[in-house]
Amino acid sequence: MKLNIDSSWKTELNDEFEKPYFQELLEFVSNEYAENICYPEIESIFQAFNKATFDKVKVVIIGQDPYHGEGQANGLSFSVNNGIANPPSLRNIFIELGSDLGRPYNKENGNLEKWANQGILLLNAVLTVRGGEAGSHQNKGWEKFTDAVIKKLSEEKENIVFLLWGGYAKKKGRKIDTAKHLVLTSGHPSPLSANRGYWFGNNHFSKTNKYLQNKDKLPINW
Repeated sequence: MKLNIDSSWKTELNDEFEKPYFQELLEFVSNEYAENICYPEIESIFQAFNKATFDKVKVVIIGQDPYHGEGQANGLSFSVNNGIANPPSLRNIFIELGSDLGRPYNKENGNLEKWANQGILLLNAVLTVRGGEAGSHQNKGWEKFTDAVIKKLSEEKENIVFLLWGGYAKKKGRKIDTAKHLVLTSGHPSPLSANRGYWFGNNHFSKTNKYLQNKDKLPINW
């Protein structure tokens, strides 16, 4: 499988790409895409990195798996392709966003490419999935790779906002240097968590922009 990832990330992660586990991972993914329907499209597996290049990253949102329904996943965590109905977690993200910023927020288009283009790394812990089989590509090496990505960002950059939503994302963020970066945590935006009061009212979007502005960075146009 061709490693279709931006050159800035190739430079930063070159040592990781050479490790045996990653070579085995690429072989596994190549075979899966050859034999099964998998998501996202193979050319979009590293879309999060191609939109938010290493030098541009100022916010990281950590998801878990790509969506496994037909036409949904586009390589950006929580995001869906144009014309696809917003999944429940994404709807709750938009509801909180509208409430946080003090304006009604109607979002028909759930493609978060606009966010990624502003330096938000929409990073799933696992970058691929077999169609209709949630979690089918877990424990194959992706988690180790995305841990290395988070570690690299934490060590090499400063003043990134990490948004960790839910227990899984919080575990992924354990090694972030909180002396150098802002880490905001809350419940997951899924209906189960949100309806129990663990999501709504976290104000992560306004808190992110306030921090970025305090660090002389452009705020996000959410």
